[in-house]
Amino acid sequence: MTKVVALLVNPTAGRGRAGRLVEPVRSELRRAGLDVLLLAGRSAAESVALTKSAVADGVSAVVAVGGDGLVHCAVQGVAGTSTPLAVVAAGTGNDAADVLQLPRSPAAVAAMVAAGRTRILDAGLAVSDDATASGPGDSGKHWWLGVLGAGFDSAVNERANRMRWPPGPRRYDLAIFAELYRLRPRPASLVLDGKRIDTEITLVAVGNGPQYGGGFRICPDARLDDALLDVCVVGPLSRRELVRLKPRTRLGRHVDHPAVQVLRAREVRLESPGLVAYADGERLAPLPLTVRCIPAALSVLVP
Repeated sequence: MTKVVALLVNPTAGRGRAGRLVEPVRSELRRAGLDVLLLAGRSAAESVALTKSAVADGVSAVVAVGGDGLVHCAVQGVAGTSTPLAVVAAGTGNDAADVLQLPRSPAAVAAMVAAGRTRILDAGLAVSDDATASGPGDSGKHWWLGVLGAGFDSAVNERANRMRWPPGPRRYDLAIFAELYRLRPRPASLVLDGKRIDTEITLVAVGNGPQYGGGFRICPDARLDDALLDVCVVGPLSRRELVRLKPRTRLGRHVDHPAVQVLRAREVRLESPGLVAYADGERLAPLPLTVRCIPAALSVLVP
């Protein structure tokens, strides 16, 4: 019996690159002897619903063609199941594919999917105090793969998402300048495996994986399969210090700064008035929320 794989696509990802990859990937999957069910959601919520329906119908794998946002949607459908996920990097940010060192050519991806070799990973599960919170999860529950963050970076995302001009990356540049202007330490409470820490933060990042934002290694030592979350807490910084620290994050060298500490836990509760959590680049919910590492929750196809 021929195996059926679901091909989940965001045609607009990577400024249209994902749309251009659809047919080559589908052709290579068919050439590898697989039937292909094409899924193209018009929104994140629809992408999640389509993935869950395909998994319930028994597809042998879900192949996500897009960036980290689409991977995040796919994870909502496959986490906690035996259905494996394959990723074709085609977005602006491709942190999941980079960390997992996945192939990018359609032929190599098809060969990987046909071979069926998997790696079992942990996944993060965020549970919002507000059961009606936004995000692609159900009833305030959201799976995520890479990094969940709140603070300066999420405030930039919130501002950029509210802006209608200018289009493209310049919108984020303006949002960064605006948030730098109003930068101030924020009071926060973190509860790590039952131990409470009251502090002030510029940002906090909870890493199941090491990087976010297209290559920023905010939790450089985080591993996707160690059953732990790395928690990077960045304390109060001046505007100049933050601007200087950001490039060091590319190499994970920010952790040597005296305002930065990295902790580890299986469960983390985040509380800070006015902050919103983002994970894998997607908006989840306002704080407070509780984050847990769920061991061996995700199966990913690898070379």
